[in-house]
Parts: sequence; structure tokens; C-alpha cells
Amino acid sequence: MDTAAPRHTGPLTYRDAVPDDVPALVPLVESAYRGESSRTGWTSEADMIHGQRTDARAVAEVVTAPGSRLMAVERDGRLVACCQLEHRGDIAYFGMFAVRPENQGEGLGRQIIEEAERRVREMWDVREMHMTVISVRDELIAWYERRGYRRTGKMSPFPYGDERFGIPQRDDLEFELLVKNLV
Repeated sequence: MDTAAPRHTGPLTYRDAVPDDVPALVPLVESAYRGESSRTGWTSEADMIHGQRTDARAVAEVVTAPGSRLMAVERDGRLVACCQLEHRGDIAYFGMFAVRPENQGEGLGRQIIEEAERRVREMWDVREMHMTVISVRDELIAWYERRGYRRTGKMSPFPYGDERFGIPQRDDLEFELLVKNLV
């Protein structure tokens, strides 16, 4: 007998998150990256970084900052994913991308990133999407490369010592800039 939760098949709906969404968004992001719940998906950082990925203040800043949006993604009335979209002149920044671990592997990530790219072209008429990914996340980087993102080799430091971003379990963490042309 299969006791797995049924997979939802309804259409995805997209909207800009509002401050009242923050209490639901924080655990969504945490579940995709940290702690035991993240291990059921493939985006987990739990072996590399312990502690929190984000907090209510950081999520609220993304939701309310000028030139920034946190796109909430729902299916059947349930929050299943989110991503940050930030206008930075000629480019858009894509971040805080989280899909519930139990929904990973259903093709949602591909659909959501395509919608995010469409929206930033339409809203801001940008030519490129930028993101940063922990450079040792080979499987995740390969997934983004299959979606047209390219590695730049441009690195930025991981915020060691700032527990708002977690407690690193290794000393070689840094962020690599990935870029995709949108025109």
C-alpha cells in the first residue's frame, strides 16, 4: 500500500508576496535548504551549512524593498514555492528560490524560473538574469546550466561568522555568479 502523500496536479498560480505571507515563506525557504526536512528534496544544503537559511526580517525586506518582489507560487491554494526578483538596472537578480521538498522533481522549478524570466523581461525590460549559487553545489549549478545559465567564474565570499546565514560545516564555501541572457 502506497502511503505517500498524493501529488497535486492543479495549475500553478503566481503572485507578489505581501507582508502577511512572511510567516509562511520563512519555513518554506528553510524546508528547501536546511534541516532534516530539506533532505527529502535534492536542493538541501544541510550537510554544508547548519542553522537558518533566512529569517522573517530578511524575507520581509525582500517583500517590501523598492525594486524587489518575492514571487509566491501556489497550487491548489497551497504555497509550494517562491523566488526573489530584484531590479538592478539592466539586469534582474534571481534569489531565495525554494520549492517544497515534497514537490521537488515534479518540474515546478523549470516552470517557475521560466515565469520569473518572463516577468522580469515584461516588468523591467532587462537583458540578463543574475544569481549566485554556492560554488560547490555542482548538481544545482548543472540544473541551472540546463536552463541556459552560464558560470562566470566570478566569486564572492560566503558570510562566515554571520549566523543569520547559517553555520558553515566546511571552509571552502563561496558564491559563484551565474548569468543568463534574456533577449
